[in-house]
Amino acid sequence: MSSAIPSLSSLHALGPAQQPTYPDADAVGAAVTRLRTMPPLVFAGECDELKDKIAAVARGEAFLLQGGDCAETFAGVTADNVRNKLRVLLQMAVVLTYAASVPVVKLGRLAGQYAKPRSSDFETRDGVTLPAYRGDAVNGYDFTEASRVPDPQRLVEVYHASAATLNLVRAFVTGGYADLRQVHTWNTDFVRTSPVGQRYEQVAAEIERALTFMQAIGADPDEFHRVDFHSSHEALVLEYEHALTRIDSRTNLPYDVSGHFLWIGERTRQLDNAHVELLSHIRNPIGVKLGPTTTPDDALALAAKLNPENEPGRLTFITRFGAKKIREGLPHLVEKVTASGIEVAWVCDPMHGNTFEASSGYKTRAFDDVIEEVQGFFDVHRSLGTWPGGLHVELTGDDVTECVGGGEELAEMDLGHRYESVCDPRLNRVQSLELAFLVAEMLRKA
Repeated sequence: MSSAIPSLSSLHALGPAQQPTYPDADAVGAAVTRLRTMPPLVFAGECDELKDKIAAVARGEAFLLQGGDCAETFAGVTADNVRNKLRVLLQMAVVLTYAASVPVVKLGRLAGQYAKPRSSDFETRDGVTLPAYRGDAVNGYDFTEASRVPDPQRLVEVYHASAATLNLVRAFVTGGYADLRQVHTWNTDFVRTSPVGQRYEQVAAEIERALTFMQAIGADPDEFHRVDFHSSHEALVLEYEHALTRIDSRTNLPYDVSGHFLWIGERTRQLDNAHVELLSHIRNPIGVKLGPTTTPDDALALAAKLNPENEPGRLTFITRFGAKKIREGLPHLVEKVTASGIEVAWVCDPMHGNTFEASSGYKTRAFDDVIEEVQGFFDVHRSLGTWPGGLHVELTGDDVTECVGGGEELAEMDLGHRYESVCDPRLNRVQSLELAFLVAEMLRKA
């Protein structure tokens, strides 16, 4: 792996997909120059720590929980919003840790998830065609000509919004908010007050007994009161990721200090693509989304390019097949990658292969499809003797109505009540916790 960072112009010469078309080159240059002077959002040493944790996931000694917004918004950077997302992830992690009997690596899909790939460059409404919304990093959500013009100054705003989010997260996880007793109390409340929660009384009671036992013998390790929490986002807008790629003073190696973990999307994972090229040079732990069109040879070639030294914890394959295709498509990938001796963590994204349009026109996902894809992921790994390493979920800590089904039995007609996502539908607080308890049952069998 070369320590030289390819130039931005050489990356653009590769014809990268999913990039904004900026009308003013000088404004782009000014934004990139400004970003190059900004302090790191994360530190190289933290990225190395996360890499070690993901190496444990690849060995089957830990489980990864990655979750957060489909697309963060600048308006969403509030203490309440960040706290609610963090809270639901911590609640899920406690249940999964108990069930798996291994540490759960907590990775937020936050503090950088402001850009989105789109299937079309344009959107038409009532005969008016405008550029598609590509996330707050690129343009505005409002359907007006002025709002939809890509503005590179927004990349500087992404930096500030991410810094504010990380400050809040760090304050919460070290300031007592992540205390294990406290998190378990929230779960107990969920089980007691939610009609769907009562199904999970037994697991909650077992965790309660375990905590009471620990207290009785005087065990009170530091880990009970604080957690390690890392940030992640899709590395999409090349100007932003390149400007925040820095040479680490300890090792003289390049790290993308915009987040601890970066991933390459299904639409930008072509081997000769600029995104694969850039991420092949940084030392962060990285992921690649693999959908149903991925062949085993694609996966092997990506591993060779992105992790030529086969470094443990460096590479995560995030599979997104859809509930109907996972059992058929995943085994070939896992078998061939495992047989070739590649060190990789396998993580299931049960969201992106299961999106459909409801009769009301809203994009949605069915909770049952999400569960079915996770079950398929576990079944495939169990049959092959490999470790189902984790979950990558779009979720929010709020009581939104974006995905149908679950214990609350949200119907398509309910979607309009609180549909707040600017892009893809997210699991709400209750659905997220229900997912954690159901996956806990799968983990105990695995």
